[in-house]
Amino acid sequence: MSEKQSRILQDNKKLSLIKGFLEDKKAEELVFLDLRGLSSVTDTLVVASGHSDRHVQAVSEFLAQEMKHQGYRPLGSEGLKDGRWGLIDYGDVIVHIFYHEIRTHYDLEGVWRDAPVILDERQKG
Repeated sequence: MSEKQSRILQDNKKLSLIKGFLEDKKAEELVFLDLRGLSSVTDTLVVASGHSDRHVQAVSEFLAQEMKHQGYRPLGSEGLKDGRWGLIDYGDVIVHIFYHEIRTHYDLEGVWRDAPVILDERQKG
């Protein structure tokens, strides 16, 4: 991670909290994309994976609960109970937590491939 990318995460409390909570629940392959200037919907897109339906559900619910404890209430959420794809919308940050196969199908990183990368923890290989 570059110094600039690290600074973005440190300077943005919400992004830092989201990253920490996702890591606490062992979310996999975290990607944070900077959509400022590219999207009128949000500033940052966060994509993460879970290794099973239950894991996706647990990560999604944990993130929503812990962010609420920190005073961040989502504008909306979808799929938190299904375990295939959880979406939590914090306005300036939208978080997607996918079961791996669903993430591959929707390929949000590919859709937003021109967006500057803040964080990319996917395994290259």
